[in-house]
Amino acid sequence: MKLQTHILATSFFYGAALAAGAPAGTTMATTTDDTTRTALHRLFDEQWEFWMREIPTWASTLGDRRWNDQWSEETASAYARRDAHDKDVLSRLRKLDHLALTPEDQLNFDLFARKLDDDIDERRWRTWLMPVGHQGGIQTQDELADALRFTTVKDYDDWLRRLERLGDRVDQTVGLMRQGMKEGLVPPRVLMQRVPPQIAHQIVADPEQSPFYKAFRAYPESIAEADRKRLSEGAKKAIRDVVVPAYQRLAEFFNREYLPACRTTIAASELPQGAAYYASCVRRETTTALTPQEIHAIGLKEVARIHGEMEAIIQKLEFKGDFAAFLQFLRSDPRFFAKDGAELLAIYRATSKRIDPELVKLFGKLPRMPYGVQPIPDEIAPDTTTAYYNAPAADGSRAGTYFVNLYKPEVRPLWEIEALSVHEAVPGHHLQIALAMELSDLPRFRRYTGPTSYIEGWGLYAESLGGELGLYQDPYAKFGQLTYEMWRAVRLVVDTGMHSLGWSRAQAIDYFKANAAKTEYDIVNEIDRYIAWPGQALAYKVGELKIKELRARAAAALGLSFDVRRFHDTVLEAGAVPLDVLERRVDAWIAREKAGAR
Repeated sequence: MKLQTHILATSFFYGAALAAGAPAGTTMATTTDDTTRTALHRLFDEQWEFWMREIPTWASTLGDRRWNDQWSEETASAYARRDAHDKDVLSRLRKLDHLALTPEDQLNFDLFARKLDDDIDERRWRTWLMPVGHQGGIQTQDELADALRFTTVKDYDDWLRRLERLGDRVDQTVGLMRQGMKEGLVPPRVLMQRVPPQIAHQIVADPEQSPFYKAFRAYPESIAEADRKRLSEGAKKAIRDVVVPAYQRLAEFFNREYLPACRTTIAASELPQGAAYYASCVRRETTTALTPQEIHAIGLKEVARIHGEMEAIIQKLEFKGDFAAFLQFLRSDPRFFAKDGAELLAIYRATSKRIDPELVKLFGKLPRMPYGVQPIPDEIAPDTTTAYYNAPAADGSRAGTYFVNLYKPEVRPLWEIEALSVHEAVPGHHLQIALAMELSDLPRFRRYTGPTSYIEGWGLYAESLGGELGLYQDPYAKFGQLTYEMWRAVRLVVDTGMHSLGWSRAQAIDYFKANAAKTEYDIVNEIDRYIAWPGQALAYKVGELKIKELRARAAAALGLSFDVRRFHDTVLEAGAVPLDVLERRVDAWIAREKAGAR
């Protein structure tokens, strides 16, 4: 899943809150104080308004268009302001009487407090001084338009205003990068070498060829001809006078000053306070107390287990050759690849349509919001992952989108499509995220944010449901599912290896190639992603293992009365929560089910 804004690009570690709502060691509320509840929810609303105002691009993607013509302020003073604000809100929160709240609001209180704590903790590492990455940043801001509504004159005027203000936003980014250079906070050069072509893509001679002009190439019938002409001319002027010069300034700075200053190391531990920073990333991303060394060991164990299942398929196919030869066969035989991007897209869409009607077998409640399958934009496809998911707009004006990479179809094997589709679309990200967005009784910070360990853990768990949905009938597709599971197990090894145990980039690539059938092109992109986003890749397998553990526990405890549909609904019904909270919720459900069976 690709997350679009700074505030969504972080995972939220909520800590140990009980499923019933009260933190360990406290007494449940015997009476409810409406005044305390009102004050609590006022804080929730105030903080949500603050986030929307501070990150207007996020607000826009959610359908809140009050700041639809603005960019976020990306300066050191803005981050100081956000930090001071969050500390004040946290102080006010802790003055409220936790015991005067209902169990549900005690849980809301605890999760909100942990989210504020983690946002404050994350800022202290000052990684916001590295605002540009090879998978996105100011150089790819045109992508925002893909998540916006363009149906009214005001929608177009708002985008035009953003174009006119983009120069300041670019200059703010350069200011942060300059400060990062002074403080030794710069990203690895091996990643940043990918960025100059992305910047160059924005420097066009003809404004109509700019990626920022895409919204003005077609208008709905409701837009009058006079408005169309005014908007189109205004966009061309803004691109010519503001956008292109801004990116020319960025290119000059980036190529001459920033890229040479980027570090030659790759590990998070090489940054100032790097070891502590990486430990913080691991804790926040996994919502556990596992150390990098413990996660590395779990990864090695999972790699060995999955390898055994893969070998069994190879033997069943009577392949003449060893494991490495079989992987090379899967990476290279023409039968496993589409002839072009159009065919690849058609297969992705057909696979999704096969999955949709099977969901009722495993789920009692499905989301109302639909999703679509679309190509990843051409300008970023070479440097991004195989696929990702973008959530729908909160106001229902835009469906969810499963984006698939059509660049170089000759390196995108068909045997991975089923596993990838159940992860990114349904029953993976779209089903889980769209359902969470529909939980209208929850505070908005719980409906629209959540810990990576749950969100990506659910996505990986969803891959294991493919067989129950009628997928993986072909042994190569089943091997593809195991390849994707192996991919996430390998992540535990190489992420901790590179960021904590001294592994080189080449060592990580070689380990990945030796254990998974993904093409070398994809493997290099994946390893570079882990370098750029320390710890995030650990969340998938850690979360999946916990959900599988809870399902096995429920099935053993309930026997013949176990209903997988009710289990899944229980896992999903509270939105994305930390893994310890999820465990307590499932344990409580098991107890209720056992009591009902009697």
